Amino acid sequence: MKTAGNAHALDRCDELGAMRRRFEIPRIDGAPAVYLCGHSLGLMPRAARGHVERELARWGSAGVRGHFGTRGWYGYHRQFAAPLAKLTGALRSEVVAMNSLTVNLHLLLASFYRPQARSGRILIEKDAFPSDRYAVASQLAFHGRDPDTDLLELSAADPRQGIQASDLAAALEKHRGEVALVLLPGVQYLSGQVLDIGALTQVAQRHRCRIGFDLAHAIGNTRLQLHEWGPDFAVWCSYKYLNGGPGAIGGCFVHSRHGAPDAVPRLAGWWGHDAERRFLMEHDFDPLPGAEGWQLSNPPVLAMAPLRAALELFMTAGRRRLQKKTRALSAFMTERIAALLGDAVEICTPAAARGAQISLRLRDTGLDAPACAAALLDKRIVVDAREPDVLRLAAVPLYNRFSDIERALHALAAVLR
Repeated sequence: MKTAGNAHALDRCDELGAMRRRFEIPRIDGAPAVYLCGHSLGLMPRAARGHVERELARWGSAGVRGHFGTRGWYGYHRQFAAPLAKLTGALRSEVVAMNSLTVNLHLLLASFYRPQARSGRILIEKDAFPSDRYAVASQLAFHGRDPDTDLLELSAADPRQGIQASDLAAALEKHRGEVALVLLPGVQYLSGQVLDIGALTQVAQRHRCRIGFDLAHAIGNTRLQLHEWGPDFAVWCSYKYLNGGPGAIGGCFVHSRHGAPDAVPRLAGWWGHDAERRFLMEHDFDPLPGAEGWQLSNPPVLAMAPLRAALELFMTAGRRRLQKKTRALSAFMTERIAALLGDAVEICTPAAARGAQISLRLRDTGLDAPACAAALLDKRIVVDAREPDVLRLAAVPLYNRFSDIERALHALAAVLR
């Protein structure tokens, strides 16, 4: 059994341990907090301030001329393509940093949800994040469909295992020929289950359905190979594991088979127009190839600058080392939960499908989850609660330590007693 001493020993051997110093660690009552809430809002990279200040200085000194020249704003978004492609396992042409998650979801639903008389339903998971449900229901209504009948819900046959490809296959077989589009998460926000995107995509394609993924809790957390797996599209935010700041610029993936300008219809804006002719003020829209062609307006540079700082840290750490540490932190947390909390909690996250997040359901403790989280905050432990009884804890490899987990779980054990 691992002990607190083991936690400190693991910290000393952590090859990513030095990355922690490149983040601002929140303080409560003057002392550093244990922050296990990166699945909700990632911490601030120390370099973010400098990146924002440089763009402010450029604005102040150059005015409109700041759009052009070295690192000018005109092509500012393009520097994000390479790191986002690495994090998503995509081609550079398949990704773009733009907008917020739900805006991007609406834009891509406009392209990929093309209802027909019989095939017009959309299938989502039963416990989808509310914003995804709102977006899908409104798209159905916009197209004259009834969300009460045309919004289908996917449940797991075995809740302990979470959603499997076999569940999707059964649902699409039951509604054969009726489903136009499937929208699922890469990581289920409440349970923390990592879904098998490749297997789910294959099922949807066998049933000739479009399929897209919400990667809000997956990007920067789990291994992604989007080009190889082949979903039609994906969207994400950048303020969770990507540490881009509150309300940070999001992004999207459009598979290369849809990248040609005339491959699928889209809603248009001038930043998606041919960049070489953008200022000719032409009447006819000529979209850029690839995901860039879905852009609407020029990018908000001051909002994008913090994300640049964060992605630089991801590229320094490397996907292999990040995934290795995520697995180690998750295994350590699981063992210490069993040792310190016993039957007081139930782990909701399927053992075979875990990233950084582990969700705990409280059992007959006399406390609901928000009260428990508030009591932990008094002990300078930051976690997330979901009504009525779920605590979500995420040990993020870029800045969390094994000793953070140890301290948090000892505090949680004391609160539950």
